[in-house]
Amino acid sequence: MKKITWFILFVSLLFGLLGGGTAVAQEPTPPIIIEPPLPPMPPIWNFEGLKIEYQRVDVTIENQVATTRIDQLFVNDNDWMLEGTYLFPLPEGAAVSQLTMWVDGQAIEAKILPQAEARAIYDEIVRQLRDPALLEYVGTQAIQANVFPIPPRDERRVEIEYSQILPADNGLLHYVYPQSTDLYTNTPLDEQSIRVEVRSNEAIRAIYSPSHPVAIDRDGEFRAIVGFEDAAVQADTDFELYYAVSPEQIGLNLLSYKEPGEDGFFLLLAAPSVEVDEVVAKDVILVVDTSGSMEGEKMMQAKEAALYVVEHLNAQDRFNIVAFSAGARSFAPELVRADDAGNYGSFINSLEAVGGTNISMALLEAAALAEGERPSTIIFLTDGLATEGITDTGLLLDSVKAAVPDNARLFAFGVGNDVDTLLLDSLAQNHRGTTSYVRPFEQIDEEVSSFYAKASAPVLANIELDFGDVVVEQMYPQTLPDLFAGSQLALVGRYRDGGAAAITLTGEVNGRAQTFTYADNLFRSNGGDDFIPRLWATRAIGHLLTEIRLRGDNPELVQSIVNLSIRYGIITPYTSYLIEEDDILSQSARDTAVEEAEAGFAAPSEVSGESAVDRADMEGDMAAAEAALPAPMATSMPGAPMNAAETAANAPVQYVGNKTFIWRDGVWLDTQFNPDTQTAQAVGFASDTYFDLLTAAPELGGYFSLGQNVVVVYGDQVYEIVDGDGATEIVMPAVISEPDETTGAADPEPALITADGTEAQPEPVEIDPLPAAAGVSPILIFGILALIVVGTVLLAGRLLTHNK
Repeated sequence: MKKITWFILFVSLLFGLLGGGTAVAQEPTPPIIIEPPLPPMPPIWNFEGLKIEYQRVDVTIENQVATTRIDQLFVNDNDWMLEGTYLFPLPEGAAVSQLTMWVDGQAIEAKILPQAEARAIYDEIVRQLRDPALLEYVGTQAIQANVFPIPPRDERRVEIEYSQILPADNGLLHYVYPQSTDLYTNTPLDEQSIRVEVRSNEAIRAIYSPSHPVAIDRDGEFRAIVGFEDAAVQADTDFELYYAVSPEQIGLNLLSYKEPGEDGFFLLLAAPSVEVDEVVAKDVILVVDTSGSMEGEKMMQAKEAALYVVEHLNAQDRFNIVAFSAGARSFAPELVRADDAGNYGSFINSLEAVGGTNISMALLEAAALAEGERPSTIIFLTDGLATEGITDTGLLLDSVKAAVPDNARLFAFGVGNDVDTLLLDSLAQNHRGTTSYVRPFEQIDEEVSSFYAKASAPVLANIELDFGDVVVEQMYPQTLPDLFAGSQLALVGRYRDGGAAAITLTGEVNGRAQTFTYADNLFRSNGGDDFIPRLWATRAIGHLLTEIRLRGDNPELVQSIVNLSIRYGIITPYTSYLIEEDDILSQSARDTAVEEAEAGFAAPSEVSGESAVDRADMEGDMAAAEAALPAPMATSMPGAPMNAAETAANAPVQYVGNKTFIWRDGVWLDTQFNPDTQTAQAVGFASDTYFDLLTAAPELGGYFSLGQNVVVVYGDQVYEIVDGDGATEIVMPAVISEPDETTGAADPEPALITADGTEAQPEPVEIDPLPAAAGVSPILIFGILALIVVGTVLLAGRLLTHNK
């Protein structure tokens, strides 16, 4: 998103304050922070001196009612006063019922602008300031209030509290906090924290944020706390949170997105209860490397990890420990009951780091212990390459694959940079597990204990999903994991045709088959949640990169990676052409990109060492991503504000919804644009045609907000925003957004569902609009009047001199 910098011409300011025109006097005060004309103003693109020292967002969601409290500190680092109007766009479709606002602890008047009034303000600012960034908020309401003058080197604390009803779709609720600090400053937030407390009368199941990496703390079935904290935050992505409520033992919810004429994308969330009556009894086999290279801190941490796992087994679980170096030895000759564990502590503490690394012997012994019907978890921890026994990676993998039974899952932990990434990732992939790389700056015991805390209580094993009549494909993860208490499955995939579907989930609990059916799920025929395609593409690219690394170059896979990378703007070491190449959208440029990628994949690659672990770690993170990767940066973000060209050069790839735009020769290009086969219609920036387009298709506002020069593909039309008047006539777009398919009507306003099943709307709080001239400081008016007097005197003097 392009950062907004605020500036207004002196003449406009003069007429607005002194009543130079009835139409201007009637307009709401523009949403700007105004720098007085004296002393000299900085360049119009560089609004220096205003920063937000902190922004703290505290949200409480009680059933469907969300109360958001925002606390932010504005600091004026200039030697002159700043003042103007505060504008806070509200989430799209938000039914705000209460609003309170304070400045430095004093309550002030504020106004909720309806969509039409907010749109009029947005359009007027775009016309006057030649800055389209506010168009991102077309179609939303806004909070408007006067911000009292901020003296030089002073600060103002602004607090807002508002309530809204969250819409519920088949038990899934969606909360959005608009990140609008870029309306006031281009500099990153010094500090941002977002805390969401969810309380519900129904049990909370899945909790998911597609926008931010969040920490989730569950307190039983009916309360959870979600948190995000960071410093130097470039707050250009709205904070989004989905959570599901369900009385079912395992909750399941579906989100989808589809464009006309293309296959759709879906995200399925399945989450079991936090508190379960019965967990799946399992066998756990710890395979611990005790070779000489584990000497010291690594060995101590490995022992702590083993102790943690054994001490957190469920009573009905069984376990064993296989320690290996040049040979292998076990804690016991067979699996041991967790409720009669024996002297495992002495065995673990007696382990010493000495000798070579016989991986094959250790894993084959673990495979023999895993024989049986119960689910088995093999936790394999090593810091090196195989130096004893079977040392050829291919033969070792074949031997282990033949020995490990189908009921076993293998989870590999590579410690340090001297591990065989090809071996570890192949083992995990072959045996329905995952690989974790513990880097030199990370703790082994923390990584293992974090994993086991999530996987200690399986509630459904060997799961399968059936989608009824809807054809689904290209799902990630490709192998469905077991479900664990307190965790969740996030499955992404493609579907062909939209429609209603009953989804069936099957699995096993202690040898008994279990079936759960979820009716009334909707695969959309059009529109939906536009973050899903990029999330799907992120996982798909991670999976394809891993396939090439583990199994060798494949032209079809390389072509798929290139196409997905260009379409969704996902950069990897092999697809950096989006940043580096001038021409990437023509067919010849795409062919060149494929050739370069194939050459990169064909080059010999290391399986061990820092770069090999970096690559394996990156691919694994992409394949299991909870959210799409952020837009890539060419360099690190500087602390000082940047103009449009500098911002684009620093961040040459931008995401808007499910579209990707790249910066080329001063223009933002939609990566769906094919210059070989498509011709763009020229639309003059801020012209009447420009605003007519926005009225016909408000969705274009997000794309137009990137800048004054944009090429966007919308439906079957291509529009190019240009300087000047543009074409006299253009073809208006066909309507892409359609009513809800299930009802044939537009989505209703969110309603609060009461205990008896009826709808209740809270009474809105009446808030008086602001006085027309509120917030204008006497000092500023006096300064303007003084300038008028001085200017008049000087003009009169020049006229007198001329007459003489």
